Amino acid sequence: MKYNFDEQIDRSNTNAVKYDFRDKVFGTKEVLPMWVADMDFKTPDVIVQAVQERAKHEIYGYTGRTDSFAQSVTSWVKQRHGWSIDSNWISFSPGVVPALAMAVLAFTQPGDKIIAQTPVYFPFFNTIADNGRQLVINPLRIVNERYEMDWDDLEKKIDSRTSMLFLCSPHNPTGRVWSKEELQRLGEICVKNDILIVADEIHSDLILKPNKHTPIASISEEIAQQTITTIAPSKTFNIAGLASSVLIIPNKKLQTKYENMLNNLHLGMGNLFGIIALEAAYSHGAAWLDQMLDYLTENVDYVANYLEEHLPMVKLIKPEGTYLLWLDFRELKLSNEELRKLMIEKGKLGFNDGIIFGKGGKGFQRMNVACPKSTVIEGMQRLHKALGDM
Repeated sequence: MKYNFDEQIDRSNTNAVKYDFRDKVFGTKEVLPMWVADMDFKTPDVIVQAVQERAKHEIYGYTGRTDSFAQSVTSWVKQRHGWSIDSNWISFSPGVVPALAMAVLAFTQPGDKIIAQTPVYFPFFNTIADNGRQLVINPLRIVNERYEMDWDDLEKKIDSRTSMLFLCSPHNPTGRVWSKEELQRLGEICVKNDILIVADEIHSDLILKPNKHTPIASISEEIAQQTITTIAPSKTFNIAGLASSVLIIPNKKLQTKYENMLNNLHLGMGNLFGIIALEAAYSHGAAWLDQMLDYLTENVDYVANYLEEHLPMVKLIKPEGTYLLWLDFRELKLSNEELRKLMIEKGKLGFNDGIIFGKGGKGFQRMNVACPKSTVIEGMQRLHKALGDM
């Protein structure tokens, strides 16, 4: 079956954060919304049909997860990433961010230091600080227009209070897909220093050719025993509103601690339709995903070519994964407020301000291109209009 990703779907009046909350974020509903990290593509029909079929039964009571739920996860991870996992390693969370928060509560103590590599997905910061832990920033470096980890800075900042590292892999917002060699080096540093790795791998299925995602826990048994991996079909298949994700925890002691925290907070039951959707996505969603990735690649290439030809003062950090583009406006030498005003008032564009992603984000904007190409074209035209005189 060939899917139509050119179709424009009207999402207004559905309480969609990206559309119906624009005025609260940007002060106007006139901006073209390319900010929130969900797609403007229809959720795959195999998922919609599975949810609709279950919805026909008119009782939506407490619902458990069967063996087929776990089997869908193990099969997906094996087929897409070559990682053989045991179904007994799988735990549940109503989202990756809640999983990160529960990991902080379960495995660290107030005052402990937790490392994050900026610029990075901004909920990392509150998840650490709001739970009474110390945020330690290990900024990434740009080398030849590509982000790399700063190993010297990382090792200098590790001390006896450092107990956890949040890894964003693939990396949001920069689009880096970390190599196996990079991940192995990071894992070995964490093992040596007894630092628990909490790997946010929610974008792991959104890999642009010829890149390949390596689950950090798949590299070695030592690293696996020191790692909690979080994944979800939410970004991959546009079902973030169904609030279902899984954790892969090979270390039984760690898994027991996590499960205790999950149960203490009474978050383990899950969402009926999220359970149905996750299993359908991982069991039957591969063909849709492959076509979507080809379409996404065309959108990325369009932006890259447009900027190079018409707006060379804006640099694209070419993504290796995710559907998020990290645009470098630093050559314009604008303050964050000036750049934001330019985007909103003159460009009528709703991008994410780079500064919210922490150190290293100033002068950048994040753009979501998981949308029909016509939207991408309009976004580039609006950007050209905003910057035309600069």
